[in-house]
Formats: sequence, structure tokens, C-alpha cells
Amino acid sequence: MSLLPYSLARPFLFSMDAEKAHELTLNALARTQGTPLQCAWSTRRVDDPFELAGLRFPNRIGLAAGLDKNARCIDGLGALGFGFVEVGTVTPLGQPGNPKPRMFRLPDAQALINRLGFNNDGLDAFIANVKQARFRQRPGQPMLLGLNIGKNAATPIERATEDYLVCLDGVYPHADYVTVNISSPNTKNLRALQSDEALDQLLGALAARRAELASRHSRKVPLFVKIAPDLDEAQIDVIAATLQRHGMDGVVATNTTLSRDKVQGLPHGDEAGGLSGAPVLAMSNQVIRLLRERLGAGYPIIGVGGVMSAEDAVSKLDAGADLVQIYTGLIYRGPSLVTDAALALKACRTR
Repeated sequence: MSLLPYSLARPFLFSMDAEKAHELTLNALARTQGTPLQCAWSTRRVDDPFELAGLRFPNRIGLAAGLDKNARCIDGLGALGFGFVEVGTVTPLGQPGNPKPRMFRLPDAQALINRLGFNNDGLDAFIANVKQARFRQRPGQPMLLGLNIGKNAATPIERATEDYLVCLDGVYPHADYVTVNISSPNTKNLRALQSDEALDQLLGALAARRAELASRHSRKVPLFVKIAPDLDEAQIDVIAATLQRHGMDGVVATNTTLSRDKVQGLPHGDEAGGLSGAPVLAMSNQVIRLLRERLGAGYPIIGVGGVMSAEDAVSKLDAGADLVQIYTGLIYRGPSLVTDAALALKACRTR
């Protein structure tokens, strides 16, 4: 258990602008990870090994991409007890993202809205930070690292594949798995890549390049694709078939939603951007159920969206997910959610 209860830190953080609190937290993690001060938040990891996509995960709870876009805090985040951590989204060139303010809390709904827009320092800085991480050098089973890739906002959508290939080339040697983010609502036209022809072209190019990289590096790194919750059954049918046709190793379901049905009338409820947190749970779980029906047993699914409690994490498995990621729940609940959820998923083995 960490020495500093999150219940003491949260009121201070929630008194600040959401993005300023986010940056303050990341800066603190970056400065103190790997030092004796890390004991203030570090947590013993739940041991619940699970094999998926040719990888052995120490437990089934991971951190979703978006919290650490520049891969600055891999070791510090790993100390929270995650079985795997996903960082990014990274783009080939650094970019500032959308104008501020661009992150908003909705405490009454246990939710966030963000329109950050893939703000990051670019691929070179990202890889340099990944190389500095020391988690693989520690004794015992290391956590796994996912690297999440996207396109620059200035890149025309018809040239998006070029950006993804540049990023794949860069991150491939350093990743346990790579996630292709085609579902952020905050980069113009990005979700168009989930359509039939565009998705087919993108995944075909990525599969071909992955084959080249696997030969060059003598290891096949799994490729996952992250999709949106705002999809109808016909769209899910297309995505499922395309994932399998091009040999993608798994799917991450889901990203944030554009729906505001469950936050109408709340302060900031009408802000533009992606909504995450509790209101997304049912939507995400429905997409997971449909994917499991289409993809069949054994196809890897990482469930993310609306996990605010251990029970929510279990609901992802019940819907058909194999692994579970959290993000907004960590902000509202703190590190105890990681342990609680990991223990709950471990208990599912005996049900």
C-alpha cells in the first residue's frame, strides 16, 4: 500500500484546472520515479499472470493510453501495480494539440471531457523517453509496455497511412505491443479511418510493414487497433472482418464517446471533445459484446471505458474482454482502483 493515501491528494488536485493538475502529477512522477520518494505512491502488484497475443501479462489491469502521452513516467506508473502500461498517442512530429482549456471534470457523473488533440513532443522525444525507462531491468516478471501511435493533425487524412508507418517503424523495437489509434474524436477526420475502404488500406499497409519489421528485428510485435464506442452493428461487422483479414492481433475497445446523453445539464456537459468515465461503461461493454460475437472465442480484446470500480472491471470480462484498462477511474479513485480491480479479475478465475 502506498504511504500517501490518494484521498489526501485528490481535494488539492481537484481544486485546480484539470489539465494543470494532470501536468503537476506527471511532473511529480517523472521527477521522483526510481528514487526513494517513489514509495509514497508505489503499490505491490497483484500476481495474476495471463497469456494473450503471445505475451505474458503479470496481471490483467493496464493503464490506457492518453495519460502519459510522451512516455515520461513509465516507471512511476508501473509502480502503481499495473500489469501493463500503454503510453502515447505519439505522432511523427511534435504538436501542441487544441487550444486551452481542453480538459474538464464532471464530478457528478464521474466523468471527464477532453479535446487535447494528440498534444505530444513527437516521435524522437517519445522514443528517447521509452529508452530511459528501467522497468525491464528489475527482478521478476516485468510489466508489459504498449506504445500507441497516431497521425499529425496537419497530415491530410488521405496521407494518414504515411504517419502511422513512420510511427510503427520508430516504436517497433521498443514495444511489447503497438496500438493503432484511429478513434480519437479530437483529430479532424481521424474516425473516418474506421470506415470500410480506409481501414482496409491502412491495416493492409501496417500488416505489410510489420512483416518487414518482424524479419528485421527477429520478433513479431502484436498490433492492436483502438476503436470508438460510437459505432453501429454494421460498422462493427466491417471492423471485425477487416481486423481478421489483415492479421491484426487484437482490438482495444473503446476510446471516448461523442455522446452527451448521460451528462446533459451538467456543468461542462456540452463541451466539445471525448467523454470518458462512468457514462461510457455501458456503451463500451456493448461494443465488446458485439466484437466477441463477430470475432469468436480466443481473439484478443482489451476492454476500456468507464471502469470506476472493481465491479466495472469484472463487467468488461463478462462482456467478452480478456484484459482491462483504466484511465478516468484512476483520476477519481486513485491507485487503490488498480489493486481492487486486479484482485477482482483474479477472483474471476475461480468462478
